[in-house]
Order: sequence, then C-alpha cells, then structure tokens
Amino acid sequence: MNQAPVPLTAEGIAAVAGGRVVQGDPATPIGRISIDSRRIEAGDLFVAIRGERFDGHRFVPDALARGAVGAVVRDAGEIEEERSGTGSGPVLVLVEDTTQALQAVARDVRRRSGTRVVAITGSAGKTTTKEVSAEFLVTRFRVFRNKGNLNNHIGLPLSLIELRSRPDIAVVELGMNHPGEIRTLIGIAEPEVRVWTNVGDAHLGFFESADALAEAKAEILENARPDDLLIANANDARVMARARRFDGRVVTFGLNTAAVVQAIAIELRGLEGTRAKVRTAVGETDLRVPLLGLGNLSNVLAATAVALEFGVPLDAIRKRAATLTPAPHRGELLRLPGGVTVVDDSYNSSPAALRRALELVRSATGCARTVAVLGEMLELGAHAERLHAESGRAAAESGLEILIAVGGAPARRLAAAAVAAGMPATNVAHVATKQEAADLAASRVRPGDLVLVKGSRGIGTDFVVERLRAEFA
Repeated sequence: MNQAPVPLTAEGIAAVAGGRVVQGDPATPIGRISIDSRRIEAGDLFVAIRGERFDGHRFVPDALARGAVGAVVRDAGEIEEERSGTGSGPVLVLVEDTTQALQAVARDVRRRSGTRVVAITGSAGKTTTKEVSAEFLVTRFRVFRNKGNLNNHIGLPLSLIELRSRPDIAVVELGMNHPGEIRTLIGIAEPEVRVWTNVGDAHLGFFESADALAEAKAEILENARPDDLLIANANDARVMARARRFDGRVVTFGLNTAAVVQAIAIELRGLEGTRAKVRTAVGETDLRVPLLGLGNLSNVLAATAVALEFGVPLDAIRKRAATLTPAPHRGELLRLPGGVTVVDDSYNSSPAALRRALELVRSATGCARTVAVLGEMLELGAHAERLHAESGRAAAESGLEILIAVGGAPARRLAAAAVAAGMPATNVAHVATKQEAADLAASRVRPGDLVLVKGSRGIGTDFVVERLRAEFA
C-alpha cells in the first residue's frame, strides 16, 4: 500500500540541521530541495552550498525569484532584502554549515522513509553493480537508484532526500578519492546492505599505496549493526583481508573461487558477453550476461547476492540478466551502419579496468582489425608513468593492430611502451587532444574494424566515439 510522502517543513529542517528559522513561516511546507538555482521550481527550498569555486549564497535572490519558498543559509546577512524577524517574507533557515545541514536532512528523510538501503563502493564497477542490482530488485519491489554519479558528500544527500516517496529499497553508490569520504557517506546513508566490489588502482595518486587505498575503502565496514550485510568480492585479496572486521553478516561472490555466490564453467563469448553456471545457497542456474567482459560478470554476481538477500527468485534473476544493457559509455557495444564496431568505454578508465577491456578485445572474433583509442588515466600521481607503461605493454600483448594514445606525458609513455613491447611504430601514435585523436581515428579506422575507446573523463574520449558515429553513420 502506498504511503504518504515524508513531509518536510522549514521548522523541521531547522531542527534536524541544528539551525533556526530567522525569517518566514516555520510551518512552510517544502517541495523539493535543490542546490542549483537554475533548476528551482515553485515550492522548492534552495540550499546555499559554499564550495571551493563557488558560493551558493550569491544565487539565493535568483532562486527566490524563480519561485523558491526560501533558502538554507550560513549567513543571513549576505542575502539581499533579508528582513528581520519571522512570519513574513521567504523562509530563511540559518545554520552553521549548509553542506552538513543538507546531509542531516538526508539522513532524517532516509530514517523516516522506512526504505532499506543498499550502498555500493569499489574502485571499479560501482555504477554497473548499482544498475544491475536495481534491475533485479525491481522485479519484486519499488526501487530507487541514485542517478548518474551523484555519489559524493553532496550528491548522495540529494539522492537520499528523494526517498521521501518511500520506495521499498534504495540502491546507491558511494564514491571517494580521499580518506574519510566513505565514512561520511556511510554515516548519512546508514545502509542495511553494503557491497564492496574491489580495490583497484583508480585514484591511486591520492594514496601512498594500494593498501592505503584499501584502508580508505574499508570505511564501508564501519558502524555496522549485527543484522547488516556485507557483500564482498572473494577474488580480491585486499577486500577479503579486511572483510573480517565487519560486525554484521558477510556474503561473498566470486569467479571460479570459493564463494557463497559462485560462477563456474565460465564461457567468454567476446562481444556477446559471458555465460556461466552460478551456484548459490538457494540453488544453481545458468546465467547468460550480455554485458561485456569478466569484470561485468563479477558485477552481476554481486548484484545477484543483493537480490537474493531480498528474496528475489533465482529464476527471475536469470531472466533479467539475459536482458541487461550497459549504462551510457560504460562498455556500450555500437555496431555502426558503416561497418565499424565500437566498444564505447569512454566514461572513465584505470589500469585495472583497461586490462580487462584489452582482454575483451583480444577475445573478440569476426573483426578485420583491432584498434584502441586510449586516453590518459588521471589521478594516478607518482604511479602514473609506471602504470601507463604497464598498460602500453598490455596493449601490445592484446594483439592490437592500431593504437592511438591521447593526453600528456603518461599517454606518451603508454605509446612508447607498446612499441617497445613489439607493436610496429607506424601503427602507434600519441596525440595531445581529443580533437587530434578523433581526426586520427577517423582517418585510420575502416569498415570491419573493432575499436575500443577508453580513457579518464577529463580526457574526453567520448568525443572520439561521437566522431566515429558521424563518420560511419
């Protein structure tokens, strides 16, 4: 039975945020909560976030002009036409820290909603695991999932406030690149189910070592209740070494290794995805996964463990798995009318994720040549040169015919390492910009080719995908 939405009022927000209403009617009902004055609708409450590059207080007048019922601010004196006293004018809620206020409101809504929360972290696969988990759960429940990459200290609270509609389950991802961030997000979301996909080398530049990165990810284990569940990757030694700290229950998933949710008899089918027999505590099934590569099969196993926790039948999981499609730019398979096949994995990249993508290209059949446009992998810090050189050698070993590396010195290092590992120098190029990469790819790619496009978001390799779409339409 549908319940009434979780109500919000100005005085209620002030109470949970440790602030006070200094103007307007405290009983004013609140519609949506927004931090973007450009997206304000009538009845919304604007939260003036103060960041490193902007101060939301500058946009309070604009938000009010667009129909906001009021604003949450740190300093009411900064607001033009602010009137003293309550009871008249738009609502102003004064707090010590607007970001912490947003987080407090999100935690309050999450608690009052009655929604059970699944939170997912890891160096790779968070979004895919989130999306697949939601796809499995929606066969039986009303499910909320946070949109895009709204997974940080501001995006997650905005997502959790949407639990006012009281869905049965919320599936959210937790992002991080510094210690302490996961701890903050866990404290806001208070999840009943936590999923730790892996520890890779994404964001390694912010840490001394992979073990230090793993310790930061391990914050997902903190403040667990006895009935809380951790779903952990049995193939990842760093995850498993830390999972024993968890105070709740632990369920593992893994490929060809002992796990509660275990894939065996794995069949790599190249561009057709994978097949495997999956063993679980409630039985076995043959799973066909159209998502590309072993990394995605692992993500599906994690999502299977989530779904089984909520009682989704194994047969329903099997049927839904066969229909899965990737999120945009995350391993999308594009068969262009002009005879070129593109694996669009341009959303982001890391050395570990790149190795998996190259393994996919190596296993693919039916293409004339294999081509890769590989963008520089950012946030690797002092490890960048070494990891790009290793990636260049992996590119050569994958049997690529043509390699285009895009970016700065690390990308140049990747290209040089590929040549040193045996690729003909005439088939390897380094360019500095996405425009140069798109032009070169358009001139070198021809019908029958399979093209992998992958890189960190800051490099913009999705621009190359769009150029190939236009060239081979």
